[in-house]
Amino acid sequence: MFSDAVLDHFRNPHNAGDLPDATATVEVTNPVCGDVLRLAVRLESGRIAAARFKTQGCVAAIASSSVLTDLLSGKTPAEARTITPEHISDALGGLPPASFHAAQLCTDVVAALVRKL
Repeated sequence: MFSDAVLDHFRNPHNAGDLPDATATVEVTNPVCGDVLRLAVRLESGRIAAARFKTQGCVAAIASSSVLTDLLSGKTPAEARTITPEHISDALGGLPPASFHAAQLCTDVVAALVRKL
């Protein structure tokens, strides 16, 4: 059902945990499935120097959150805003339609982050 990339990010998530010196922290919830994603980033010289996440949710939500932190690294907030659910899904080798909501959750958290920065 899931690609090898999804399973790898789920089993070995990148950048999971807290970011004590975060510039901003935001949290979003998918009201339909109950997934919760908290994202913290630290900006340096106008770019995302570090991103960490904590996700409570399904395999796809955790894998999508992991890949999101990889995609955010080095980007400006304006560049981060251009990340789409399709970018996240593609980076994971394609999410099944029933799990695509996980990629949307990630773009929702980026939108909340950009509003806060």
